[in-house]
Amino acid sequence: MKEIRPALCLLLLFTLVCGGLYPAVVTGVAQLLFPVQAGGSLLADSSGRVVGSSLIGQSFTDPKYLWPRPSATGDFAHNPMASGGTNLSPASRDHRKTVDERLNRLHATGVNGPVTADLVQASGSGLDPHVSPPAAAVQIRRIAQARGVSEEKVAAIVAAHLEDRQFGFLGAPRVNVLAVNLELDATSP
Repeated sequence: MKEIRPALCLLLLFTLVCGGLYPAVVTGVAQLLFPVQAGGSLLADSSGRVVGSSLIGQSFTDPKYLWPRPSATGDFAHNPMASGGTNLSPASRDHRKTVDERLNRLHATGVNGPVTADLVQASGSGLDPHVSPPAAAVQIRRIAQARGVSEEKVAAIVAAHLEDRQFGFLGAPRVNVLAVNLELDATSP
């Protein structure tokens, strides 16, 4: 009993501190200092309805939208419950077939010239919310034609959602697909 009582007291103390107090303090500080991020970085449409997070990709296939990076998340594209890549080797016949199909689809929609890898290859998570600036740029003509607006207007919307490297040196410049599509819908339905 001499050893069980202190062990149970320590178990209770650490459960309260590590399982209750610490998470409550960290959550409170995060919500105070970073309210948008702590709330899930949610994005809303023009009516104020939350339609997604700026951190999780969504599937857009209509020609009037900026298309995201392909997804290999199981049952359906950009399934947040099945995050993951294909695990196919670039030398795999299946991988090459999938890339060729995606290239043919892009070319059929009027995308000409070089196509960046992020338009034909799925990411490791399958949930990337961004595309590279060149991947967004090759889609501007298709989006403008589908919406009946000028390419300059679409290019300006894409440019407005260009995100630079984090802290100026981490990652690469990128364009948030959902943010662009929300603004396209708000300004050129």
